[in-house]
Amino acid sequence: MSLAAVVVVMLAAVLIGAFGIRVSRTTSDFYVASRTVSPLWNASAIGGEYLSAASFLGIAGLILTFGIDMLWLPVGWTGGYLVLLVLVSAPLRRSGAYTLPDFAEARLESMTVRRTASVLVVLIGWLYLMPQFQSAGLVLRTITGAPIWAGGLLVAVVVAVNVLSGGMRSITFVQAFQYWLKLTALAVPLIFLLLAWQRDGSPGLNPLDAVTWQAPLGSGKEYGLYSTYSLILATFLGTMGLPHVLVRFYTNPDGRAARRTTLVVLTLLGAFYLLPAAYGWLGRLYAPDLARTDAVVLALPGIMVGGTLGDLLTALVTAGAFAAFLSTSSGLTVSVAGVIAQDLLGGGVRSFRIATLMAVAVPLGLALQARSLPVADVVGLAFAVAASSFCPLLVLGIWWRRLTTTGALAGLYAGGGLACCAVLATIIGGPYDGLINALLAQPAAITVPVAFTVMVAVSFLTPHRVPAGVARTMVRLHTPENLDLDRGDWRPRG
Repeated sequence: MSLAAVVVVMLAAVLIGAFGIRVSRTTSDFYVASRTVSPLWNASAIGGEYLSAASFLGIAGLILTFGIDMLWLPVGWTGGYLVLLVLVSAPLRRSGAYTLPDFAEARLESMTVRRTASVLVVLIGWLYLMPQFQSAGLVLRTITGAPIWAGGLLVAVVVAVNVLSGGMRSITFVQAFQYWLKLTALAVPLIFLLLAWQRDGSPGLNPLDAVTWQAPLGSGKEYGLYSTYSLILATFLGTMGLPHVLVRFYTNPDGRAARRTTLVVLTLLGAFYLLPAAYGWLGRLYAPDLARTDAVVLALPGIMVGGTLGDLLTALVTAGAFAAFLSTSSGLTVSVAGVIAQDLLGGGVRSFRIATLMAVAVPLGLALQARSLPVADVVGLAFAVAASSFCPLLVLGIWWRRLTTTGALAGLYAGGGLACCAVLATIIGGPYDGLINALLAQPAAITVPVAFTVMVAVSFLTPHRVPAGVARTMVRLHTPENLDLDRGDWRPRG
């Protein structure tokens, strides 16, 4: 039954994506859907791609294992959009760029900065894609006994077909559908789980039980206070540096629509993130043996409800999990392929399609070879790299005209480089003990301040490297879009 649900989700993704072939004709269609996506459609698509395996499976697993401290994950992932709304969304849309490297080049007038940004986009995208493929393998093995590589390969093939078919316009339709599927796949089973919990006498409500479920099962994370603050910093500031999130704001018709999109996203994410926390709490009551795994969401319907109804609910949750893998992987593939196509292959639709194959092949290989970690932990590392590189570049690039080319490069190398080293050490090496483990697993508290400090300090030391056209660029970023910047009298258009 669960396998049938997976097949249905895959077919639905392909069929909905095929609709994009009919309306995707130009390069702009493939990269940014010709900037014609409405706020509701765009917000649903952002919810679809943003709510990854870490959100669908990983949060519940971490809450089950480490208690309510892990609620900072959904809070941070949602709050990051508030920071994005206030500081970045409208100016970024006004920049007229397709990708983050486009913005970096336009703001700093440097191909070296662009190439550095391109490398970071690809690394962040691959790092985010890897746990999607690993989790797909875990879920497919759980429901069918298939080899661990089969689920990742299946997701990679479907994503490649969708992206090759219609690019951003096609993926928008698919991801909007998948957000609502994921919300339904968690909400409907949760109703039955809560009814079963109430039938059992509502265990876990007395104060002693409440204290018990808040504490970690077994040993908690060392240096918990540092890890918590570092996690908050990474999630709040990392959202604005995720390439598959930022590219969505280029698809809005104007800055006002970009702001409205962000507000709708906050509502959709807030509604969704109530659900995994409830699964983690119920897992503490009914399945504590599943601690340190990402399987609690899949297992609870069978444990608490059972029978045919339990199988149906498990199938629905499984369908939602695969929707999570597909939607996030699709958005990441589009953003990574866009950068590879423009910066390595010369641009155009044919280059985009070749880049799509490259974008999925490398993380699929990494997923099969790298050390398996909890999916939310790996995604958290991607947030740390984004927060340590693109966050300072965007914030200072948009709001501080004295940022220099040398300062931007130095900050990207310092913050992004340190974060990437921590990621490699965590995924390839380890596990480590004590403070070293905390610093490598949650590097943002160190690397984000380093990146900002280096960018500002080096910029002060190199004032001659301020881009020549910075005044006009800043005007474009901050002037309302109903004004014509090319007219000397600055009167409203029309």
